[in-house]
Amino acid sequence: MRAYLIALALLLLIFGAIAAYLYQQFTGFANQDVSQPPITVAAATAAESLWPETLTATGSIRAARGVELSTEESGEVTAIAVRSGERVAAGQLLLQLNDRAELASRERQRAAVELARLLFERDARLLEQKSIPQTQYDRSRADLAVAEAQLAETEAVLANKQLRAPFAGTVGIVQARVGDYVEAGTRVASLQDLNTLEVDFAVPGRFAPLLRPGLRLRVAVPGYEQRLFTATLTALDSLVDADTRSLLLRAELRESAGLLPGMFARVSIDLDRTEARVSVPETAITYSTSGDTIFVIEPGEEGGLQVQPRVVRIGAAADGRIAILEGLAAGERIVTAGQNKLYRGASIQIDENAPL
Repeated sequence: MRAYLIALALLLLIFGAIAAYLYQQFTGFANQDVSQPPITVAAATAAESLWPETLTATGSIRAARGVELSTEESGEVTAIAVRSGERVAAGQLLLQLNDRAELASRERQRAAVELARLLFERDARLLEQKSIPQTQYDRSRADLAVAEAQLAETEAVLANKQLRAPFAGTVGIVQARVGDYVEAGTRVASLQDLNTLEVDFAVPGRFAPLLRPGLRLRVAVPGYEQRLFTATLTALDSLVDADTRSLLLRAELRESAGLLPGMFARVSIDLDRTEARVSVPETAITYSTSGDTIFVIEPGEEGGLQVQPRVVRIGAAADGRIAILEGLAAGERIVTAGQNKLYRGASIQIDENAPL
């Protein structure tokens, strides 16, 4: 019995020592400061200034003169007088349809016109001599008119057998080949005058009072990210679309080298007036599909600083700054670099020169 009590006492002593050691360790851990150190960021202050008022929209580039070429008559293609991508002059022959039957008919009708003219001139002389009645003269005159009309009709058909350029421009890909049979109205190629390009776009109809021909535009085109094209507003539609409540506008590009009709364009219209806007450096904006965000600096615990994300509505950008339409007031401090390390309520310290 004595040995049993001694063993029990030893076990209690051992477990008591272990419990005391664990208590000491956990107490030390609980007293340690495990909070994350402040994150170093760069910061700036949102400022209010006079900002050019602009209107943005999307549209398409088109040629001032551009058509889809097609034949007015059906027939077999006997000649193609142009290559795809070639520049042509106004009136230049592009495509010829089989016109042998019409050529033969024209020669016959020319002979008929000549005969009708001779008979008419003879009857005119006889009428002066009062050798024939007036009715015979009238019949000869009508026969000449009919013959000339039939010849003119054949000439028109012959002209329609030829496809000619309505204006100078660049031919697109020719869709027909010699020997093809084409129906009237079949698309053969496109013809675009690339010297003068325009951009068509639509804006909400409520902006109509602010718009007028002559306003300057900046046009951005995918594929030309390092270049902005300039344009001038030339026309406003005479009505607002009743379904979309949008107004169609057209502007002429001042420079268009390298652009092609059909390209997508982003348009920014300078409304030729300024307004007071809050603006921040462009680097302060974190873009996402759920909304554009700015991290706003606020006082934290124990005199420190912390950040809170805030969704804002942005406007136009210029000279490295971007206008904030909603969500931020002038004088608020915001993070301009280091946002990738931030989260809601994160503690920060500001160092403009720190490597971020």
